[in-house]
Amino acid sequence: MDQKHQPPQSVRLDKWLWAARFYKTRALAKEMINGGKVHYNGARTKSSKNAEVGAIVKIRQGYDEKEVVIVKLSEQRQNASIAQTLYQETPESARKRADNAEARRLNILNNPSPDTKPDKKQRRELLRAKSGDY
Repeated sequence: MDQKHQPPQSVRLDKWLWAARFYKTRALAKEMINGGKVHYNGARTKSSKNAEVGAIVKIRQGYDEKEVVIVKLSEQRQNASIAQTLYQETPESARKRADNAEARRLNILNNPSPDTKPDKKQRRELLRAKSGDY
């Protein structure tokens, strides 16, 4: 094979996240890595870290947290179907995301607001409960 079609031997983590379409820009990928939203093999990392096949990457995006295993390396951003072949989400991660999505849908995680305001007696009980004066 010629030099153009060989898979890269090493790719920066921010570049791989961009190529795998987790983030729209490399700058955003770098910002998320530096902000602690991305963990590489269970630890915080730097954007210049070289991604390796078989490594576990944990990515937090909004409410969701994905845990993926790197299957292939790529330096180029291509269409979504090709980008999805670069990684494989772990079964536990997929199940956990589905459970969280269902809980959000049922509004369990978001402390739903009551239908009416508490009356004077209920407010006093709430204040007592918060301060621990029961």
